[in-house]
Amino acid sequence: MSGRRYTVLIADRSSGVIRQVTVNLRATVTAVIGVMALPVLIGLGAKWSSRADIDQLRSSNSSLTVENGSYRAATGELTAQIQSLESVINDLGTRATLDPAQARAMAKLPAIVKTRAAGGTNVPPSSAMTEIATAVLSSPEDTFGVLRDLLQGLESRLRYVRRDVERREALASSTPSIWPAHGWLTGTFGGRSDPFSGEPAFHQGIDISTDKGEPVFATADGVVESASYTGDYGNLIVLKHGFDLVTRYGHLSAFNVKPGQTIKRGTIIGYVGATGRATGAHLHYEILANGN
Repeated sequence: MSGRRYTVLIADRSSGVIRQVTVNLRATVTAVIGVMALPVLIGLGAKWSSRADIDQLRSSNSSLTVENGSYRAATGELTAQIQSLESVINDLGTRATLDPAQARAMAKLPAIVKTRAAGGTNVPPSSAMTEIATAVLSSPEDTFGVLRDLLQGLESRLRYVRRDVERREALASSTPSIWPAHGWLTGTFGGRSDPFSGEPAFHQGIDISTDKGEPVFATADGVVESASYTGDYGNLIVLKHGFDLVTRYGHLSAFNVKPGQTIKRGTIIGYVGATGRATGAHLHYEILANGN
């Protein structure tokens, strides 16, 4: 077959011209096979190329799936952190609101008492917002990282704010802010005539006259330092309220508390009387701030 040659005659009927073409069988078969195989080879090449592209897409899809899951987890953590901060902020906002009577009473406290309550704590400056403004956020990881830093900075600042709110709450609880008894104000603080001798004297508290046996209320949260008979004060209760605030309740007819007992504002601690140096049933009431 390799040596065979064939002659093909081509005749033009109109002109009678005859042309002849000699072909090699092997070359002709090879050419025919090549022409027929070309589309098959092109199809196989396209198939292999598509398969490689599909494999690459599958690999990219797997990577994106893992990355997307990581972003969802990070987003969930940030959302939970934001909700926690929101809850803390709302709680601090609620706790920071004081009863008007307590606020007025606290405003009258000596500066040294307010300074002691403040404790000298300052909220540290936060650079998180500056970092967000200056950072080049080239990827979601950078964004999540900056947001985490921002939220951590807010958490740190809120810890200081919470500490200040707690101390303010403690001061508010320790500040006398209600009347200790229901009655009539018959003696004020300061200079006056002594009710027994008529000579000039200094009155260290206020007197509230009312019927004997009327209840006497603690004017702030505190601890009973003493409840005993004490000279001119008669039956006297002394309450310590923290921040060097102390209240005294004198001339009582009876006690309703014991030393060392923790009490809340509004608790009945005793009853009005006329014990000690008193001309009639009344409550002698004093507030001491920093010993004065």
